[in-house]
Amino acid sequence: MPEKLISSKELFKGRAVRLSRVKVRKSSGVMAEREIVDHNDCVAIIPFDQDNNVILVKQFRTPIGKELLEIPAGSIESGEDPEDCVRRELQEETGYLPEIIIPIGGIYAAPGYCTEFLHLYLARNLKESRLIAEDTDEIEIVRVPLAEIPGLIKTGQICDGKSVSGLLRVITEQPG
Repeated sequence: MPEKLISSKELFKGRAVRLSRVKVRKSSGVMAEREIVDHNDCVAIIPFDQDNNVILVKQFRTPIGKELLEIPAGSIESGEDPEDCVRRELQEETGYLPEIIIPIGGIYAAPGYCTEFLHLYLARNLKESRLIAEDTDEIEIVRVPLAEIPGLIKTGQICDGKSVSGLLRVITEQPG
């Protein structure tokens, strides 16, 4: 292993994240410090409506101070199956429940400092099924034909990592 963990100190524990400072010994023998954000794994979903449009969500993101156009996503709760999380998150954010869920891989959100892994899924055969959550009341649903997605990525209208990665995977691989 290139780095051996020597010690770990928890600096902060919140509702969604835990921050630790760790000391490691690199394979060269040199000691180094790392700051690590522990975050639950998540799901990110590329849902298609009956007209084969991608359903995106527009929502304000406080850390960056602006609205983003994204694929629906959310944290997997302790003990929750990722596909159950897909159903819950899609219901909360879009008001739809998928009949077909297809796993299409996954990505690490920010592996330089964060443990979060995003499981990517394709969702089809959507049925209306609203599940209200406390933080989804200001989400706007935006339907976009798949052919328009590359242009939205190119112009920066879709610019978060999970959305770009998931959408490009669908475009280039055409799963399901």
